[in-house]
Amino acid sequence: MSMVEPATPSGRKPRHGDLFELVVEDLDVRGDGVARQDGYEFTLRWALPGDQVLARVIKRRRHAIEARVVERRRSGQKRIEPRCRHFGACGGCTLQSLEYSEQVAAKQLQLVRLFEAAGLDASRLQPMKGSDNPWNYRGKMEFSFGNRGWRAEGALDAAPPEFALGLHARDVYSKVVGVDSCPIQPAACDPIVRSLREEALAHGLAPWDLRLHTGLLRHAVLRSSRATGEILLNLVTAAEEQAAVDRYLHSIRQRHPELSTAVQTVHSRAAYGALAGTERIVFGRGRIEEELLGLRFEISAQSFFQANVAQAEKLFDALREDLELGTDDVVHDLYCGTGTITLLLARSVREAVGFEWVESAVEDAKVSARRNGIANVRFHAGDVLEIWAREADAARVLVVDPPRAGLHPGVLRQVEVRGPQRIGYIACHPAAGVRDVARLCASGWRLLRARGFDLFPHTPHIECLMVLERA
Repeated sequence: MSMVEPATPSGRKPRHGDLFELVVEDLDVRGDGVARQDGYEFTLRWALPGDQVLARVIKRRRHAIEARVVERRRSGQKRIEPRCRHFGACGGCTLQSLEYSEQVAAKQLQLVRLFEAAGLDASRLQPMKGSDNPWNYRGKMEFSFGNRGWRAEGALDAAPPEFALGLHARDVYSKVVGVDSCPIQPAACDPIVRSLREEALAHGLAPWDLRLHTGLLRHAVLRSSRATGEILLNLVTAAEEQAAVDRYLHSIRQRHPELSTAVQTVHSRAAYGALAGTERIVFGRGRIEEELLGLRFEISAQSFFQANVAQAEKLFDALREDLELGTDDVVHDLYCGTGTITLLLARSVREAVGFEWVESAVEDAKVSARRNGIANVRFHAGDVLEIWAREADAARVLVVDPPRAGLHPGVLRQVEVRGPQRIGYIACHPAAGVRDVARLCASGWRLLRARGFDLFPHTPHIECLMVLERA
């Protein structure tokens, strides 16, 4: 029996500090546990479905309550031992302690509730497409250097606190959890991460100070190819310091001849993140090659490409199938990025046209079109609303894969007024996507089918494909 007994407020609203006995029912979109009691909804960090917990209220807004688990009195039947020893400190794979089949089921339930809340027909929602292998799937991992290492259970004992290479602590972005392996990246990348840390210390290279904006090393981004086994290292630094960087990267190459190419990106601005900057190839071609559904793509240090190729193939295959494309169709692909979807669909239609804001992404798309011998595609760079409006009437099929915020209101209005016969909407943030689709359904479209895809196992993220037809 716990030494801490729950308070039993009778007939009043929960207050800060109140204790409640709760049973967790499911997960929210952030991966936090959700419990419901007396008309209130409690969200609980690190709680899983089936857990019975004692929780303390830390914040209340109307009927939504945020609480902290004081004690887990009974674990849910699907709770398991996480594979990663950094779990709990690292802010990455927060669902590792839940059986994978239950992760998929919880995400499916989230989509059902989103559809019902938006007034969409949840019966159109097909079962979630889980991953055949939920480990070692990420083709791109971004590790951060920092001078404030996170001291927690599972942290690297040998790493000094003033030097860390790893991933950010959950809710404490200024802290870096030093890691020596990551079970969602290819196993071949783990030894490279360890060598990057050891050689940086041996060479006396200073990590980035997030507050003072000093130091040299900011990020190490590893990209790997499922098709070829190639590995690209992009070292992001605050200054050029070419001689020191070359010595460092060549020492890594000596330890890891499997490393195909290395690039230095100089990012001198105070803003955090591995943003685009001046790029220099240190050795190798500066790019690797990947294959997706029979097409070959070259990936550079700054290219956008699907992090989980196997699951992306399932998603794009479903898109092609659900759109029921004909050989005389014209497809427009908004927010096309480097043109992956445009090129894949072009093989089934008369013409595919991609529209994208980022000019460098459009240039990559054109290169991929030539490389794969696809001639019935065109790509346009510029403001998507402006450049698509010129050709919108020509498309029978529209594909949209917008940012997390969803479709720009102006684009949504254009779709309503000039939209084609069929729409394929890929939502990386289902709440925004469902909101947009509900508006389209109120404007003359009907939802044919929808399905979720788990592109990022052990995280709360969901991709959702929704296909609509003009009524």
